[in-house]
Amino acid sequence: MNDMKKWLADEKARTDSITAPAELESRLRAALDRAKPVRRKRVRPLWKAGAVAVLFAGIITGANYNAFAYYGKQLFGFDALMNGTLSRLNDEGMGQLIDKKTRLADGTELTIHGIMADANQLVLYYTLTNPAGLSEAHTEQFRPFKINGFLTHSNAESGTTIMNETHTEMKGTMTFESVSPFAKQLTLHYWEFAMDGRMTEGTLAFPYNPNQALQSAIKQQIGQRIAVDQGSVTFHSVTATPTMTVIRGTMKVDNWSRVQNPLRGIELLADDMPIALMASGSQSSPLGGIKFDLRFDTLPKQLHSLKLVMKEFVGYQRLDEQIPLASLGDEPIKLNGKELWLKKIAKTANGLELTIATAEDVMLDGVSIGTPHEKTPLKTTVNQTFVKQTDGSMLKERVLQFETGLEPEYLFMEGMHYMKTYDKEIEIPVK
Repeated sequence: MNDMKKWLADEKARTDSITAPAELESRLRAALDRAKPVRRKRVRPLWKAGAVAVLFAGIITGANYNAFAYYGKQLFGFDALMNGTLSRLNDEGMGQLIDKKTRLADGTELTIHGIMADANQLVLYYTLTNPAGLSEAHTEQFRPFKINGFLTHSNAESGTTIMNETHTEMKGTMTFESVSPFAKQLTLHYWEFAMDGRMTEGTLAFPYNPNQALQSAIKQQIGQRIAVDQGSVTFHSVTATPTMTVIRGTMKVDNWSRVQNPLRGIELLADDMPIALMASGSQSSPLGGIKFDLRFDTLPKQLHSLKLVMKEFVGYQRLDEQIPLASLGDEPIKLNGKELWLKKIAKTANGLELTIATAEDVMLDGVSIGTPHEKTPLKTTVNQTFVKQTDGSMLKERVLQFETGLEPEYLFMEGMHYMKTYDKEIEIPVK
């Protein structure tokens, strides 16, 4: 059980770094709207998905990867779980039929219907069936977490499920890291709850045929670095496959975690047209710094130019501001192009609380209150909420707590972290 707790803690830490842009929800919702209205869809919290168009070999120079199979038939019943690219690939009969079954401890039948695999990811399509009924809890009670095989140890990255109206069948997809093109058999590993309430590991092996390849993976080295306010970001490579286009890199940026999802301001342009960012993720590297990947939608078949643009990224602005607390009110205070609202100040049994609001990307640094001769540093920040404005923008409101019984005159700030405009470009050679 201790191993299980450690695994869950590791999964939580890895999941916390995964983000998906707002447009992903609308894409999924549009797919559901085309499905029968009685069905309900649940997106697992592991979500880190991507979709990419078919890319002809030779668009970008690199090494070929024979790992996209053709089975000539479609997977049925998964339309509401597929985005545009995966749906089109399924319509074209790309992937590999599996049709392997096993039975879980509670009698539920697990069926692996098929997979789509390339150098960026493996997408697994499965069904849970139980005539006695399934509950929403089955999305947690059954948890695929890795696929093993020859030279393969692929972790789960994202998943979606949808229940039928009688609650007897749940269809799901799960994406995993890419598998080795030399593997001939793969084994799915999953956690399930046993009848006594314990969580146990189950497996289901299935054949894998990477030789029925129609498309190749094209990988191009980038190897360029962009300096930012508190470090640098290095872009290492781009890998384009039939299901995804992935940019991989590393960063050594002291304040990268001070802004939520700082990678969202990086764009991929094909022939000067933006490619949709589907997801981004990051993890600490053993050698220092942060590894990251950006997952984009499809590249066009005919491609003349490709470039990365860092429109925005986390920045830092030195302020050394001294703001009179008499400024409480509805009018904002200007901070180098950003706005700060001082909402309310109140004494409590533990000290003093100051309610402020800023744009959602702003985090204040070196905050204290007091007089020019005596300052009390910020103890903690609590009750953070987001308030939508009439123009659609969001304000981040929170309460700053200070341990002091004195009447403060000023709010002091050394600086702020925020999403800064950089507008730096990297050309990626296309041949």
